[in-house]
Amino acid sequence: MPSFLWSYVTPGIPDELFESLPGIPMSQREVRLLILSHLRLKRDSVLWDIGAGTGTIPVEAGLLCPDGRIIAIERDEEVANLIRHNCDRFGVKNVDVIEGMAPECLENLPEPPDRVCIEGGRPIKAILKAVWQRLPAQGRIVATAASLDILYQISESFAELQARNIEVVQSAVNRLETRGTSQTFAAGDPIFVLSGEKLM
Repeated sequence: MPSFLWSYVTPGIPDELFESLPGIPMSQREVRLLILSHLRLKRDSVLWDIGAGTGTIPVEAGLLCPDGRIIAIERDEEVANLIRHNCDRFGVKNVDVIEGMAPECLENLPEPPDRVCIEGGRPIKAILKAVWQRLPAQGRIVATAASLDILYQISESFAELQARNIEVVQSAVNRLETRGTSQTFAAGDPIFVLSGEKLM
Protein backbone atom coordinates (compact mmCIF):
# COMPACT_ATOMS: atom_id res chain seq x y z
CA MET A 1 0.00 0.00 0.00
CA PRO A 2 1.46 3.42 -0.93
CA SER A 3 2.51 5.65 1.95
CA PHE A 4 1.12 9.09 2.58
CA LEU A 5 4.51 10.53 1.59
CA TRP A 6 4.47 8.85 -1.84
CA SER A 7 1.08 7.64 -3.03
CA TYR A 8 2.18 6.70 -6.55
CA VAL A 9 3.31 3.47 -8.18
CA THR A 10 5.79 5.44 -10.30
CA PRO A 11 9.38 5.37 -8.96
CA GLY A 12 11.30 8.61 -8.58
CA ILE A 13 10.59 9.88 -5.08
CA PRO A 14 11.82 13.48 -4.73
CA ASP A 15 15.10 13.73 -2.84
CA GLU A 16 13.72 16.16 -0.28
CA LEU A 17 11.22 13.58 1.01
CA PHE A 18 14.05 11.46 2.39
CA GLU A 19 15.75 12.17 5.70
CA SER A 20 19.49 12.64 5.25
CA LEU A 21 22.68 13.19 7.21
CA PRO A 22 25.57 15.54 6.35
CA GLY A 23 28.25 13.75 4.39
CA ILE A 24 26.13 10.67 3.66
CA PRO A 25 25.68 10.19 -0.09
CA MET A 26 22.23 10.16 -1.61
CA SER A 27 21.52 8.94 -5.13
CA GLN A 28 19.81 11.78 -6.98
CA ARG A 29 16.31 10.96 -8.18
CA GLU A 30 17.37 10.92 -11.84
CA VAL A 31 20.31 8.57 -11.15
CA ARG A 32 18.04 6.43 -8.98
CA LEU A 33 15.65 6.03 -11.90
CA LEU A 34 18.52 4.83 -14.08
CA ILE A 35 19.60 2.31 -11.43
CA LEU A 36 16.06 0.99 -10.94
CA SER A 37 15.47 0.61 -14.67
CA HIS A 38 18.71 -1.35 -15.09
CA LEU A 39 17.88 -3.62 -12.14
CA ARG A 40 14.74 -4.87 -13.95
CA LEU A 41 13.04 -5.73 -10.69
CA LYS A 42 10.24 -8.25 -10.36
CA ARG A 43 7.42 -8.20 -7.86
CA ASP A 44 9.15 -10.90 -5.80
CA SER A 45 12.80 -9.99 -6.39
CA VAL A 46 15.44 -10.50 -3.73
CA LEU A 47 17.71 -7.46 -3.92
CA TRP A 48 20.99 -6.88 -2.16
CA ASP A 49 21.90 -3.18 -1.98
CA ILE A 50 25.55 -2.89 -0.98
CA GLY A 51 26.57 0.52 0.32
CA ALA A 52 22.96 1.58 0.71
CA GLY A 53 23.77 5.05 2.06
CA THR A 54 20.64 7.08 2.78
CA GLY A 55 18.41 4.17 1.79
CA THR A 56 16.78 5.64 -1.30
CA ILE A 57 17.18 2.50 -3.41
CA PRO A 58 15.92 0.14 -0.65
CA VAL A 59 12.84 2.32 -0.14
CA GLU A 60 12.05 2.55 -3.85
CA ALA A 61 12.74 -1.15 -4.44
CA GLY A 62 10.70 -2.11 -1.39
CA LEU A 63 7.71 -0.27 -2.83
CA LEU A 64 8.22 -1.79 -6.29
CA CYS A 65 8.65 -5.37 -4.99
CA PRO A 66 5.83 -5.87 -2.46
CA ASP A 67 6.37 -9.65 -2.47
CA GLY A 68 10.15 -9.41 -2.50
CA ARG A 69 12.89 -8.92 0.04
CA ILE A 70 15.40 -6.08 0.07
CA ILE A 71 18.64 -6.45 2.02
CA ALA A 72 20.41 -3.12 2.60
CA ILE A 73 24.04 -3.50 3.61
CA GLU A 74 25.78 -0.62 5.36
CA ARG A 75 28.87 -0.66 7.55
CA ASP A 76 28.14 2.41 9.68
CA GLU A 77 25.61 2.07 12.52
CA GLU A 78 24.36 5.65 12.26
CA VAL A 79 23.82 5.32 8.52
CA ALA A 80 22.11 1.95 8.97
CA ASN A 81 19.69 3.59 11.40
CA LEU A 82 19.04 6.32 8.83
CA ILE A 83 18.02 3.63 6.32
CA ARG A 84 15.64 2.13 8.87
CA HIS A 85 14.18 5.56 9.56
CA ASN A 86 13.58 6.26 5.87
CA CYS A 87 11.92 2.87 5.45
CA ASP A 88 9.62 3.71 8.35
CA ARG A 89 8.80 7.10 6.82
CA PHE A 90 7.52 5.41 3.68
CA GLY A 91 5.92 2.44 5.39
CA VAL A 92 8.29 -0.05 3.74
CA LYS A 93 8.29 -3.31 5.70
CA ASN A 94 10.25 -5.67 3.43
CA VAL A 95 13.72 -4.15 3.92
CA ASP A 96 16.27 -5.79 6.23
CA VAL A 97 19.23 -3.60 7.17
CA ILE A 98 22.47 -5.51 7.75
CA GLU A 99 25.33 -3.73 9.49
CA GLY A 100 28.55 -5.12 8.13
CA MET A 101 31.51 -4.74 5.82
CA ALA A 102 31.34 -6.17 2.31
CA PRO A 103 32.50 -8.58 1.05
CA GLU A 104 32.96 -10.36 4.41
CA CYS A 105 29.35 -10.01 5.58
CA LEU A 106 27.93 -11.35 2.31
CA GLU A 107 28.78 -14.94 3.21
CA ASN A 108 26.34 -14.89 6.11
CA LEU A 109 23.33 -13.54 4.24
CA PRO A 110 20.65 -16.26 4.31
CA GLU A 111 19.01 -15.69 0.94
CA PRO A 112 20.83 -15.42 -2.40
CA PRO A 113 19.86 -12.43 -4.54
CA ASP A 114 18.50 -12.34 -8.05
CA ARG A 115 19.33 -8.63 -8.22
CA VAL A 116 22.30 -6.75 -6.74
CA CYS A 117 22.93 -3.03 -6.55
CA ILE A 118 26.42 -1.87 -5.60
CA GLU A 119 26.54 1.80 -4.69
CA GLY A 120 29.80 1.78 -2.78
CA GLY A 121 32.35 -0.30 -0.99
CA ARG A 122 35.99 -1.21 -1.22
CA PRO A 123 37.56 -3.26 -2.64
CA ILE A 124 35.01 -3.23 -5.45
CA LYS A 125 36.51 -6.16 -7.35
CA ALA A 126 36.41 -8.42 -4.28
CA ILE A 127 32.79 -7.42 -3.66
CA LEU A 128 31.81 -8.22 -7.25
CA LYS A 129 33.54 -11.61 -7.09
CA ALA A 130 31.79 -12.50 -3.81
CA VAL A 131 28.41 -11.39 -5.18
CA TRP A 132 28.91 -13.39 -8.37
CA GLN A 133 29.36 -16.60 -6.36
CA ARG A 134 25.94 -16.16 -4.73
CA LEU A 135 24.12 -14.87 -7.80
CA PRO A 136 21.96 -17.46 -9.63
CA ALA A 137 21.66 -17.78 -13.38
CA GLN A 138 19.70 -14.88 -14.92
CA GLY A 139 20.70 -12.68 -11.98
CA ARG A 140 21.62 -9.05 -12.59
CA ILE A 141 24.20 -6.72 -11.07
CA VAL A 142 24.00 -2.94 -11.30
CA ALA A 143 26.96 -0.93 -10.03
CA THR A 144 27.66 2.79 -9.95
CA ALA A 145 30.98 4.58 -10.38
CA ALA A 146 31.76 8.22 -9.72
CA SER A 147 35.37 7.99 -10.91
CA LEU A 148 37.23 6.53 -13.87
CA ASP A 149 39.22 4.28 -11.52
CA ILE A 150 36.09 2.58 -10.16
CA LEU A 151 34.58 2.48 -13.66
CA TYR A 152 37.65 0.62 -14.90
CA GLN A 153 37.62 -1.84 -11.98
CA ILE A 154 33.93 -2.69 -12.48
CA SER A 155 34.39 -3.07 -16.24
CA GLU A 156 37.42 -5.30 -15.74
CA SER A 157 35.52 -7.42 -13.20
CA PHE A 158 32.56 -7.87 -15.54
CA ALA A 159 34.98 -9.10 -18.22
CA GLU A 160 36.76 -11.48 -15.81
CA LEU A 161 33.44 -12.86 -14.54
CA GLN A 162 32.12 -13.23 -18.10
CA ALA A 163 29.06 -11.12 -17.44
CA ARG A 164 26.71 -10.81 -20.39
CA ASN A 165 24.42 -8.10 -21.77
CA ILE A 166 26.66 -5.42 -20.30
CA GLU A 167 25.46 -1.83 -20.49
CA VAL A 168 27.21 1.36 -19.42
CA VAL A 169 25.37 4.67 -19.10
CA GLN A 170 26.67 8.00 -17.85
CA SER A 171 24.14 10.35 -16.29
CA ALA A 172 24.19 14.04 -17.18
CA VAL A 173 21.55 15.73 -15.04
CA ASN A 174 20.80 19.45 -14.91
CA ARG A 175 18.21 20.86 -12.53
CA LEU A 176 16.60 24.27 -12.61
CA GLU A 177 17.46 26.17 -9.43
CA THR A 178 16.54 29.60 -8.14
CA ARG A 179 19.52 31.68 -7.05
CA GLY A 180 18.59 35.07 -5.75
CA THR A 181 16.26 36.64 -8.31
CA SER A 182 17.32 34.48 -11.25
CA GLN A 183 16.93 30.88 -12.32
CA THR A 184 19.75 28.77 -13.64
CA PHE A 185 20.51 25.14 -14.44
CA ALA A 186 22.84 23.40 -11.99
CA ALA A 187 24.64 20.25 -13.08
CA GLY A 188 24.67 17.18 -10.87
CA ASP A 189 27.79 15.07 -10.52
CA PRO A 190 28.05 12.65 -13.45
CA ILE A 191 27.64 9.00 -12.44
CA PHE A 192 28.35 5.86 -14.45
CA VAL A 193 25.75 3.11 -14.16
CA LEU A 194 26.98 -0.33 -15.25
CA SER A 195 24.85 -3.46 -15.51
CA GLY A 196 25.45 -7.07 -16.43
CA GLU A 197 23.86 -10.51 -16.20
CA LYS A 198 24.97 -13.96 -15.14
CA LEU A 199 23.62 -16.29 -17.78
CA MET A 200 24.90 -19.60 -16.40
